[in-house]
Amino acid sequence: MTSAARTALGPAGRLGPAVARPTRTARLLATVARHRAGLLAGLLFAVLAGWLTHGLWPAPGQRVLALNPADQTLYEWFLAVDSRALLGDFGLLTDRLNAPDGVNLLANTTVIALGVLLAPVTFAFGAPVTFALLAAGNLAGTAVAWYLLFTRTLRAHPLAAGLGAALCGFGPAMVSQSNAHLHMTAQWLVPVLVWLVVRMLRAADPAGRTGGPDRRRVAASAVGLATAVTAQLFIGEEVLLLTGVTLLVMAPAYGLADRARLRRALPAFGGGLILAAGLAGFVLAYPIWYQFAGPQAVSGALFDPHHYAADLTSWVTFSPLSVLGGDASRLTTGPAEFNTFLGWPLLLVTVGCAGWLGRRPVAVACTAAAVVMGALSLGPEVLVSGVRSGLPAPYAPLVGLPVLDNALPTRFGLAVLPLAGTILTLAVDRALAGRGRARRLVPLAVGVGLLSVFPAPLPTTPRPALPEFVTAGHWRQCVRPGGVLVPVPAASPTDPWPMRWATAANAAFGIPEGFFIGPYGNDGAASVGTYQRPTSALLTEVASRGVPAAIGAEQRRQAARDIRFWGASCVALTDDAPHAEPLRRTLEALFGPGTRVADAWTWRF
Repeated sequence: MTSAARTALGPAGRLGPAVARPTRTARLLATVARHRAGLLAGLLFAVLAGWLTHGLWPAPGQRVLALNPADQTLYEWFLAVDSRALLGDFGLLTDRLNAPDGVNLLANTTVIALGVLLAPVTFAFGAPVTFALLAAGNLAGTAVAWYLLFTRTLRAHPLAAGLGAALCGFGPAMVSQSNAHLHMTAQWLVPVLVWLVVRMLRAADPAGRTGGPDRRRVAASAVGLATAVTAQLFIGEEVLLLTGVTLLVMAPAYGLADRARLRRALPAFGGGLILAAGLAGFVLAYPIWYQFAGPQAVSGALFDPHHYAADLTSWVTFSPLSVLGGDASRLTTGPAEFNTFLGWPLLLVTVGCAGWLGRRPVAVACTAAAVVMGALSLGPEVLVSGVRSGLPAPYAPLVGLPVLDNALPTRFGLAVLPLAGTILTLAVDRALAGRGRARRLVPLAVGVGLLSVFPAPLPTTPRPALPEFVTAGHWRQCVRPGGVLVPVPAASPTDPWPMRWATAANAAFGIPEGFFIGPYGNDGAASVGTYQRPTSALLTEVASRGVPAAIGAEQRRQAARDIRFWGASCVALTDDAPHAEPLRRTLEALFGPGTRVADAWTWRF
């Protein structure tokens, strides 16, 4: 009797029964069981992100964020332009907007890395789908990244890590910035940056090692940190700035709280930071030069720091985008800047947890950084309940400094979210590891504080349909790919909707003027948009008033000059334009009879 079954050697070399290997399914189930807490947290974060952004689904191309549709239009155009890297048709200066001068993409918040990464999605389904995926994915991804940092680096209890990560990913500031500010909500690399700094610090500490600091691990962490910094710059430079300032405050605070480690680790740790800065500086030298000194670069402050400053009262006020929120328009500049609305329950709980944690170095560093970043969010002058107090705030000395002069003070409040989330995580973890009343009271208090800022879904509204001239590709009869098409009226910062034509065509053609940051202020200072050409201004006035313009020889000569300046191949007026009939009559007076193409009148040059 024979068998093909394998046997194993038993004691004394005797053949024993075969040892069954676990099946692939069994191994998968064991892995799921081992990581069930993390998988559950990730699932809950994904569900919450989907629920908050569900107004954009199931048809993102038919819905738009109600509170900030203009910025959504801009970001969808960014995604369309970024996706052209897949075709090899991409540069840091794009001629697909503001023709013929173009737009410096690095001087704008273009989320280049995300646009290139998701280019296949944009080409297959359109930029609105990519936008909706990023709006939800940034929230969930940020929360997951902080959860992993808390559980694996701080070794926190899964419940503690889940509560802290929920605040980091879905706190009031994150939900507010989700109103079309993709560059501000893409924070899932921030925990990676923090982890690499912590990893470097631990490797630089020779305590417990006979051979001194682990220099190989320090060097590897430095290389990883330089890589992450480079990636984050092309995702969201402002987030990188906030992270750098926060860590700059935390480092000395941590060192003062743990002076023994500071003395032991500082030489190797400092060397690692210098190496990381050198590597990142070498890679980013050209992009940074291009941003600040390249074609269409901007200089000087674009936004008034007094205007974009947080009201002191906002810290104890519920965000209007939370379930418990009310009207707080007088305390902020707009619905995308509720950066400091923690609400008094969560603020009290966070302060209480920080005090309860005492002199633990991580808690001290987070508390110090939260105080500094919160103070900087107040801008140059303290504002209380919408009234200027006349008292100078800590941001005042920073006004006019290079790089920082373009930062919005209120956004420094964004950094408080992960700092508060870390404090809450440490407090709950300590409570769960101990005994007594704190084991129940601390998690309960933190839970109540988080529930007080529980977000409501982002408001959305129907998106106006695009003309058939664009969606069916009829524009190709009017302008060659890569050429310039002039929508009537032209896109502007206050009316950017014609940019959706180019977005729907994946930026296959350029358009003049538009909504962007460029050097068109006084003496080349930063501005939003550019000045209108005379013909563009004339057509905008007709679209506003509904009365055909009086056209003479001078207007025709100017129109010809403007067409040559733009390098335009085609002017198009669609039926859905405001006051389309007066505009058509004006255009015929300027350029002669038009050609009907689908639902548009066109003039080719």
